[in-house]
Amino acid sequence: MKMGYGLWQEQTQKLVMTPELRQAITVLQFSSHELLEYLESEVSQNPVMELEVPDWTQVARELRDDKHRKINREQKEFPIESVVRTNHSLEEHLKRQLNLVKASNKERQLASFIIGNLDPNGYLSLPVEEIASMKKCTVEEAEMALRLVQSLEPAGVGARTLEECLLLQALEIKGVSAAVCDIIEQYLPDVAQGRISRIASALGITTKQTQEAIDFIRTLDPKPGRWYTNERPAYIVPDVIVERVAGDYVVIVNDRSMPRLHINDFYRKVLEQNEDGVSKEAKEYISGKLNSALWLLKSIEQRRQTLYKVTEAIVEFQKDFLDHGVRRLRPLTLKQVAEKIGMHESTVSRATAGKYVQTPRGVYELKYFFTSGLSTSVGESASAESIKAKLKSLIEGEDPKQPLSDQRISELLQEDGIQISRRTVAKYREEIGIQSSMQRKRY
Repeated sequence: MKMGYGLWQEQTQKLVMTPELRQAITVLQFSSHELLEYLESEVSQNPVMELEVPDWTQVARELRDDKHRKINREQKEFPIESVVRTNHSLEEHLKRQLNLVKASNKERQLASFIIGNLDPNGYLSLPVEEIASMKKCTVEEAEMALRLVQSLEPAGVGARTLEECLLLQALEIKGVSAAVCDIIEQYLPDVAQGRISRIASALGITTKQTQEAIDFIRTLDPKPGRWYTNERPAYIVPDVIVERVAGDYVVIVNDRSMPRLHINDFYRKVLEQNEDGVSKEAKEYISGKLNSALWLLKSIEQRRQTLYKVTEAIVEFQKDFLDHGVRRLRPLTLKQVAEKIGMHESTVSRATAGKYVQTPRGVYELKYFFTSGLSTSVGESASAESIKAKLKSLIEGEDPKQPLSDQRISELLQEDGIQISRRTVAKYREEIGIQSSMQRKRY
């Protein structure tokens, strides 16, 4: 066997991950907020770039106002963020009330200490004995201060257990039945399991009376402190907007939510000068930073175009959803969209991660439209979300005295052409937070 040496050329193709390509991929997967943080970091290292940051609150308000003007509502509508939560913390709210209550200085100081140790839900986890030891007072004095805190609004605040929280709220209401208090104190686990007959038998009352008492308990708030916060509300600013125009759907990339990147004209002019005052090293430095800025601008524009193409393809696939609602949501995969727009699945995945779209049906994460499905009797597929909507509709229309079992729901959906098992029905029911038939039963 002879061995020798040779010199030859071979031509091959391979993908090289250049810094520019890596940057384009990174920019594509960022949400608007993440992109802003990334650009702020880049601008701090590149004096050639200037960043104009959008006011997210103003952008959200403008989008909401635009939507309201187009809907042309007859009644004046108040923004939901103005009524959902207050703009001050639970501690501030309670201490403001404490200042108006008639109490001794010592009692007020103890109550203020207790308020400062409540958790965000309004519960006190610190034992009264420990409070007495820390504040060098008697247990009776600590308990009196706790009762003072528990007399403040919201009702139920300062409780040490769920039972105490609900009981404090129930006792605030005149005419509450003894059964309500008994159920709260002894039978909350049975309430959670839907054991109404067992509770009725133990209390010696009818199942209807038990059901009425449980219905009342469910109107109470197990976390009375959660409505108070001094945190600013978080706004979801859509990256893309889909509007219905003349019977068709138009995709608009929301440029108002995008941070705007500019090139500083001063450095551009420096490169154009031929004066001796500017060194070669300075020009090379500026030229390098300018090229980096231009590549970043190009990456941002590529992100914009990709986001537009992906959303446009989703709109085409999910037109029935936009026309008729979630019941007509189709199963969709990343591969289908990727083939439609001539891109790789990983690119579509990055383009949809953490991005939101505002549609005539509401604001959704783009990932929402990629759902699995089940086969139907006509050979097509129904998405999991559309099946959940049908399942919810069936349960809403059931006889509360004889609620539908998972097996019966499965049979009804099969009659509607959807091939689904009882176990899958149970899984979907739990995912949308609906109780079992036994727990839904009314008397």
